[in-house]
Amino acid sequence: MPWCGWIDPVTDPIEIGLCVLPHGAGLDLPEIQSAGAAGADLRAAMPEGETRMLAPGERAAIPCGIAIAIPRGFEGQVRPRSGLALKHGVTVLNAPGTIDSDYRGEVQVILVNLGEAAFAIRRGERIAQLVVAPVSPVRFVQREALDETLRGTGGFGSTGR
Repeated sequence: MPWCGWIDPVTDPIEIGLCVLPHGAGLDLPEIQSAGAAGADLRAAMPEGETRMLAPGERAAIPCGIAIAIPRGFEGQVRPRSGLALKHGVTVLNAPGTIDSDYRGEVQVILVNLGEAAFAIRRGERIAQLVVAPVSPVRFVQREALDETLRGTGGFGSTGR
C-alpha cells in the first residue's frame, strides 16, 4: 500500500532515543499507558527524599532526569496533566512547551501553581505529559497583499463571545 502520510502507532511506532541522566536513575521511563493514549507521563526527578513546594502563583522548571532525541520532522509537546490542573490548579506554564528535534538537553517542565494552596512535588511524581507530533516544514514569503477571507482581520473575540 502506498504511503499516504498516516502512521499506524501500533505497527509503526516512532522511536525516540532516550538517555537517563544520573539524577533520573530509577524513575519510570515515559511510556504510553493505553492503546488510545496520546501522551506519555513525564516524572519529576527531584533528589531522593526532597520535596519541592510550589507556592500559589509560583513557577519553576522541574527536571525530569532524561534527555531525548526527537526525530527530525517531529516535535515533543509538553502538556499539562488534567488531574493536576483540575484538583490543584497546577499546569504547564508555556503549554504546550516544545521540545525541538535538535535539542539534546534535559527535559524540564515549567510548572505554575494557579491554585490557592502550596503544591508538593516529589520524586517520581507524574507532572506533565509528552505528546510527539509531526511538524510541517514552512517557508515564509513576503507578499504585498494577502488573499481575502470572509473573516478578514477580525480577531480577539470578533466572531462572538
